[in-house]
Amino acid sequence: MTAETTLVAHETLSLPDAPDLAYRRRDGVGPGIVFLGGFMSDMSGTKATHLDGYATERGRAYLAFDYSGHGLSGGTFDAGTIGSWASDALAVLDHATEGPQVLVGSSMGGWIMLLVALAKPERVAGIVGIASAPDFTEQLIWDQMPPDQRQALMTNGRLEQPSDYSEEPYVITRALIEEGRRHLLLQSPIRLSCPVRLLHGMEDTDVPFDCSLSLVDALESQDVEVTLVKGGDHRLSEPANLALLDATLDRLLQQIEVSAAPE
Repeated sequence: MTAETTLVAHETLSLPDAPDLAYRRRDGVGPGIVFLGGFMSDMSGTKATHLDGYATERGRAYLAFDYSGHGLSGGTFDAGTIGSWASDALAVLDHATEGPQVLVGSSMGGWIMLLVALAKPERVAGIVGIASAPDFTEQLIWDQMPPDQRQALMTNGRLEQPSDYSEEPYVITRALIEEGRRHLLLQSPIRLSCPVRLLHGMEDTDVPFDCSLSLVDALESQDVEVTLVKGGDHRLSEPANLALLDATLDRLLQQIEVSAAPE
């Protein structure tokens, strides 16, 4: 059980020719933990705030942030793409953290964390994916669209779809699909060597657990573990799911610290 905490006030990273990015951080020992949220999620969500409590209880550095067009950050959601949100993550990582980090990515954040780890492997000590969704714009959106929706998206530049998690619809843009193709990962080896831990609910109707199994096959790292949660949904935010996340992080961080200790 993690400590009850009051969220720290958010800070703002101003970037040239890009929207301001909102983030929250806590100082502590390293490796720190960086949370990367999902599509249309923000740093006030259940897992982000739970991890804030986890880090506080253990005295560990922690960072959560909002992609542009999300939460407290500037910009519009419609203007966002996988590449721009990965750039957001890299900018906040560079600005607000020091030393090695463990990246925790939820859903789309599982794709973003991989892109960040590939861009800055020296800053990433390990990664934890929760219902990871690499390549989701192609495999789970475009490939599943009937021809009439594809045509509407290409013609109008955007398509709205109902969300199970919000009164606001999911907005799918043509740019999201087309730019996402520049960042697809599962068709070739993913050249990461850090330890990887993947958690996925077997009743996930948004991102089937096969996505995590495909990711296992693509990763070059020899230290990869996947945990399938019977009855688990996409969010994996129930108390037992969060306890599993805590235990996974505890073991991973201990392993990283032992391996980094001088002989």
